[in-house]
Amino acid sequence: MSKLQYEDIRKSEEVNAYLAQGNEMLGVLGYTDHSAKHAQIVADTAGKILKELDAPKRQVELAQIAGYMHDIGNCVNRTDHAHNGAILARSILKDMGMEVKEIAAVMNAIGSHDEKTGCATDPISAALILADKTDVRRNRVRNKSKSSFDKHDRVNYAVTASKLRILPEKNTILFEICLDESICALIDYFEIFMQRMMMCRRAAEVLGMKFKMTANGKKVC
Repeated sequence: MSKLQYEDIRKSEEVNAYLAQGNEMLGVLGYTDHSAKHAQIVADTAGKILKELDAPKRQVELAQIAGYMHDIGNCVNRTDHAHNGAILARSILKDMGMEVKEIAAVMNAIGSHDEKTGCATDPISAALILADKTDVRRNRVRNKSKSSFDKHDRVNYAVTASKLRILPEKNTILFEICLDESICALIDYFEIFMQRMMMCRRAAEVLGMKFKMTANGKKVC
């Protein structure tokens, strides 16, 4: 029997319905974009990280699957969304015929991705965390009124460009951002994202790498 593929998950009506419902609910609460676009960016980046580190092909695909599904728990509630998402993923993947060992790996990655309760424990969860926490971009902001931006809106809107680079020859994962400091000072970025960047550092260590970050060309960690 052929193994479940990332494309099967990306086209799943159930998965996309949960993502859409969760994103709609978060929009009402004032959160940035958590739509299928975010899910696909995270999936693609997680896969890219492991592929560039020469991980096994199936491990790359499991990271993509976990990346696309990681926020489905938002359709239940933002609180404990990672844990809810892991449980939802189990039933979806089981119904779609994934083997139990792979389901367990995907559940662990999804359930571990929130910075309040989780941490990287294996390559799949590490890749997911790095991909999710570095998806910082202006077009994630849904609030159209700059005068009513909260601190999360302001920080995301201030990021005019970002890139995650995998540098195996330097044993480094490098996160580069360009920040419009007329909108948001660098210290404001770290007020919001310090815990996430610390989580990325741990994730990089699980992959045998160092995590570094630059802002406007200057090393910050």
